Amino acid sequence: MDDGKPSGPRTKWWSRPSTDRDRPAGPEEDGAAATGVADASGTASAGPGGTTGPTAGERLPHTTPDGDYTPAPPAAEPHVHRTQPLHAPDEYSTPPYGGPGPWAPAPPVQRPVATPAHGTPVPPPYAGTDGHGTAAPPVAAAPAQGGQEHHTDPWPPPHTVPQQHPVPQPPGQTPQQTSQWMRYDPWGAPRQPLSHPGPGQGVDDVRPRKARRGTVLVGAALLALLAGGIGGGVGAYVERNGGLTTVELPQSGRDAGGRAPDSVAGIAASALPGVVTLHVNGSAESGTGTGFVLDDRGHILTNNHVVAPAGSNGDITVTFSGGESAAAEIVGKDSGYDLAVVKVTGVSGLTPLPLGNSDNVRVGDPVVAIGAPFDLSNTVTSGIISAKERPITAGGEKGDGTDVSYVDALQTDAPINPGNSGGPLVDAEARVIGINSAIRAADSGSGLDGGQSGSIGLGFAIPINQGKRVAEELISTGKATHPVIGVTLDMEFTGDGAKVGGKAAGGASAVTEGGPADDAGIRSGDIITEVEGQRVHSGEELIVKIRAHRPGDRLGLVLTRGGKELSMTLTLGSASGT
Repeated sequence: MDDGKPSGPRTKWWSRPSTDRDRPAGPEEDGAAATGVADASGTASAGPGGTTGPTAGERLPHTTPDGDYTPAPPAAEPHVHRTQPLHAPDEYSTPPYGGPGPWAPAPPVQRPVATPAHGTPVPPPYAGTDGHGTAAPPVAAAPAQGGQEHHTDPWPPPHTVPQQHPVPQPPGQTPQQTSQWMRYDPWGAPRQPLSHPGPGQGVDDVRPRKARRGTVLVGAALLALLAGGIGGGVGAYVERNGGLTTVELPQSGRDAGGRAPDSVAGIAASALPGVVTLHVNGSAESGTGTGFVLDDRGHILTNNHVVAPAGSNGDITVTFSGGESAAAEIVGKDSGYDLAVVKVTGVSGLTPLPLGNSDNVRVGDPVVAIGAPFDLSNTVTSGIISAKERPITAGGEKGDGTDVSYVDALQTDAPINPGNSGGPLVDAEARVIGINSAIRAADSGSGLDGGQSGSIGLGFAIPINQGKRVAEELISTGKATHPVIGVTLDMEFTGDGAKVGGKAAGGASAVTEGGPADDAGIRSGDIITEVEGQRVHSGEELIVKIRAHRPGDRLGLVLTRGGKELSMTLTLGSASGT
């Protein structure tokens, strides 16, 4: 029943293209079509009632230039004759004429080239090689029967190379060139000509290139060495000079150098020219100390323990702040006060230091200490007065008490170290108020600085009032006198105060007959507790307090006798020092 759809022949898609699908059938193929003769694909063509071949009224699909298949419109003629295949059936079914197989490469899409205008001569195309490296002759296309152009099969069998022969052309006609894509040979060598034909490269062509490469490497090495040398030179210059340019930092200009007279710098500038360093060498020992100039005659005051190593025949060298040196000799010394005077001769331009008054010193006053600690000349330190009338004893190395020093000292926190001994302790006006003599070390107690450790801020100086009196006596007589009261003290008494002994050496009375104490009424066994209103806690303190005065001075004493407290006054006597 007619359902309204066209009943004419329908366009069919084949599973694969046939080699003669786009050729019209010739008269000689009519019989083959009718009798079912095998076509070029190796399969039998069915008759009108079969399903393999095209039916009457149908046309083969048409191939576009891009290689796609499009259905052909129905032909007007009722019957189309097929031409005889150009190739014999392939009994091995080798692609592309047989069945598909993985061993046959698919041909690339070939595009036809434009045909030149009629009458234009065209050179024969490059035919490539015949598969053995031999160039093939140019191929001319033969016209098909009936005056139509006959195209060769684009897919020849892979195991054969089609032989093409030039076809004679009628007179007056130009041979038509067969398109190159029609002559694709998948088994032949590439048909593209060399871009730059010429002789091949051999060994002779490679050697110059190696030589050039070696020259380039040598040049690169020389360039690297040159760059390294330049870089090293620049780096060394930068390291030595701090950069490629001169760097100048801002800095204040030079001043006049003046300082306030009461500043440490001002005090040091004023006092240093009068300070000297002493180097003492004896037969058994040597030492270093400090001293200061007393007058323009060359007298220099220092400590007794500084010049003691020289003995009776040692050498003493004095070095001034400017570096000049001169020999010195001892004028006088006293171990009880730990003071000595030496003198230099033949030296001019000396700068004596002015002497102050130690009675005017107050605790907290600023002071400056000058000396040569550990032989470092012209060393300046500063501090304050920490205490006054500090009773200290030093020396006693002999064991008989003759070398013991009793000092009613000024205490200071100005750093004083071994080598500072004998140097001046000056006030804010650069006046000498004491002679640096002793330090208290953390490991060895109090004492003079021979062999002791460094300063811990506990330094002691002999008051200049006592030093002045002793120096004057040493310069005048070579000896110093000590004030005495004429008693022998019990140094083993452990109670509070200074106890008068029972007997003196040799069994004599502890109170010297006719002495200052005997005249004042002091007896053996009395305990003296005060001197001039100051408490006394030991025999050493009583000696220190007495030696702080001059012989002939009157002293007020407080003592206890049998539990009773008594007060009395006496006049100090005099004794020769050692």
